[in-house]
Amino acid sequence: MSNPQPSNVQATQLSGCMILTLIVFFGCLMPLIFVDLAETALTNLHLSPPTAILVLIGMIFGSLINIPICRFPLDQEVNVPVFESVAGLNFMPQMKRLRQEAIIAVNLGGCVIPIFLAIWLSQFIISGGSTPIFVTLAGIIFNTVICYNTSRLVPGMGIAMPVFIPPLVAVLATWFGFAIIGPMTGTVGADFGSLYSPIAFVIGISGPLIGADLLHWNEFKKLKAPCVSIGGAGTWDGIVLSGMIASLIV
Repeated sequence: MSNPQPSNVQATQLSGCMILTLIVFFGCLMPLIFVDLAETALTNLHLSPPTAILVLIGMIFGSLINIPICRFPLDQEVNVPVFESVAGLNFMPQMKRLRQEAIIAVNLGGCVIPIFLAIWLSQFIISGGSTPIFVTLAGIIFNTVICYNTSRLVPGMGIAMPVFIPPLVAVLATWFGFAIIGPMTGTVGADFGSLYSPIAFVIGISGPLIGADLLHWNEFKKLKAPCVSIGGAGTWDGIVLSGMIASLIV
């Protein structure tokens, strides 16, 4: 005797449960994959595995910390109740129009730590001679120009830019930089393999930091946000992701 076929409703419910299970599974798996890839990218930057873990932890938890560096007035004004005190007594507040202020901050995990890491990596680049230095400088300029022209201000949100552009430009700038500048400096065939990842990382973070953020400094008012955090998305910010992806795939 044959078993009855499940109804369409039962089949739909079963499919929904399977999809939900897959979403939960991949949702739990993605952070582990990200941590593993980030650790691999950091070890490519001449960091020992324990140091790479410490830097990654600093980036993750540092993303919760924004360090204010300056304030600037916004164009709009708001009505604010101001209490006037007479003989120690506060009477009915008087409404006054005050100009709003915005805070510019830097994120510890998404900006400060990557910058210090790039400064630390500069010792390896400089020790490689003129060719790695020229490749790095040319790549920073090129990536900065690309990021400046592809980024746009989104009022109330921040500065938006396709996340794949900075790391892709960093990788291409590193590869073609050695191919073009190498012959010019007489270093054809020299082994710079260990410097590819550090150079790609420095170029990768410089583009979003300089081109997308710092060069738009005077336009931050247009964001109409009470706080503008450079690298504010932490480990998911374009600065960190660009450097990580570039050092991983170069």
